[in-house]
Amino acid sequence: MRRMGKPTVPEEVFDVVDEADRVIGSAPRSEVHRRKLRHRAVHVLLFNARAELFVQKRSTVKDTFPGCYDSSASGHLNSGEDYDICATREVQEEIGMVVAVGRLSRHFKVEACEQTGWEFVWVYSFVTDEQPRINLAELESGEFWTTEYTRSRLLANPEQFAHGFVRVFNEFDHRGLFLQKP
Repeated sequence: MRRMGKPTVPEEVFDVVDEADRVIGSAPRSEVHRRKLRHRAVHVLLFNARAELFVQKRSTVKDTFPGCYDSSASGHLNSGEDYDICATREVQEEIGMVVAVGRLSRHFKVEACEQTGWEFVWVYSFVTDEQPRINLAELESGEFWTTEYTRSRLLANPEQFAHGFVRVFNEFDHRGLFLQKP
């Protein structure tokens, strides 16, 4: 009798981009990260009506920043994918919400750098009182935090946060984009 092995999942393929975020090729995820090639990602910040931010705790089996706190939803663009489409896909995959592109506010783009893992990152947000339904294959947990609490945790224990989130949070804060409490 022939034993069936665990099916292999094909490795993700990302667009490789130049310093101006123009596509110059594509490569498997592992190669992009190993060679520190510029590529694309999104971060989406989910707020409730009380102006609290949903902060995810990454799964401990993630290859980067396992067990660290991160944006509500975030992820890489697949080869050929648009930033806006990726943002809606990541929200659905990670926190179980179907959000139309038109409901997302697109704020700013972070330049690819060491802190972002050489990712150009577009940052989005949306507000809802719908409860996230976390995907345990992607996240360990998640909870709503006030901006003040998040800021204090970042200052006290920056090593507990994914580097890209630190960059996104600080830029969001610097631009005065956090919602005010009702």
